[in-house]
Amino acid sequence: MSALPKVDIDQPKFDQSTYVGRCKHFFLLTNPLNLLASDAKLERAQRIVKNYRAGKDVSNDVSSLDELWRAKYVYDSAFHPETGEKSPLIGRMSAQMPMNTIITGCMLSFHKSTGAVVFWQWFNQTFNAIVNYTNRSGTSKLTTGDILKSYCLATGGALVTALSLKRLTANMPALMGRLVPFVAISAANCINVPMMRLREILNGVVLLNDQGREVGASKRAAITGIALVVLSRISMAIPGMTFTPFLMDKLDKPVGGGLNANTLPLSDTLRTRALHASRISCPAYIAVVIPQA
Repeated sequence: MSALPKVDIDQPKFDQSTYVGRCKHFFLLTNPLNLLASDAKLERAQRIVKNYRAGKDVSNDVSSLDELWRAKYVYDSAFHPETGEKSPLIGRMSAQMPMNTIITGCMLSFHKSTGAVVFWQWFNQTFNAIVNYTNRSGTSKLTTGDILKSYCLATGGALVTALSLKRLTANMPALMGRLVPFVAISAANCINVPMMRLREILNGVVLLNDQGREVGASKRAAITGIALVVLSRISMAIPGMTFTPFLMDKLDKPVGGGLNANTLPLSDTLRTRALHASRISCPAYIAVVIPQA
């Protein structure tokens, strides 16, 4: 079998100067099905990528460029791009859609109980801390103290925001209460991401030239990159955590005769339809938004 043509697999497969090309690239990178890849499949993908980068013949493992690119995206979904370390399962970008679907749905469904608010804000910040640590810059050497400080500040910020707003909106329309989780996670992201990557802000991130060689470090690039991460995290939450509450509020109304929906059988109320709508809409929004954020 002849050797495969030489392509630069360290560049995305699709043209990144176009919107469609960027979407295709990130849809493959964040594909939740990559989470199902076995250790053997991941090790095979890693071997193929490393051998191909080294100029070795990989025709015994793959027979076409399409197979090579599939192996590359499986590799990228599970291994850190700079260190080459295997990432924790829920810290991978392919875990974003299923994990955020669960978290968003539960935050919107259980926003009235103080205990549930505390638990899901804590759970969300724990997940965010893992994602931030997993996807940190390879040159950033985080200490245990850095991680704990960031985690505690972000969790505290989210809880203070959520509980304060929950109290303020107690006598307001239900819609205002449903929007509290979005405000809380937005505030937490403004704390969590910069704190988790504080060393990048202080020391800068490594700059590479077109040949992949290190040419220096830039604090401005670090600050710009981190600000964009915060903005993208908040943007990803907007559809599911703002449109869905409006939808639920519209559907969650008393049924005819002036009776309160809570007094009727669950199957006979629009509340059931509202909950079903949230379960369907949240993963749909997240599946579309995450690759484009």
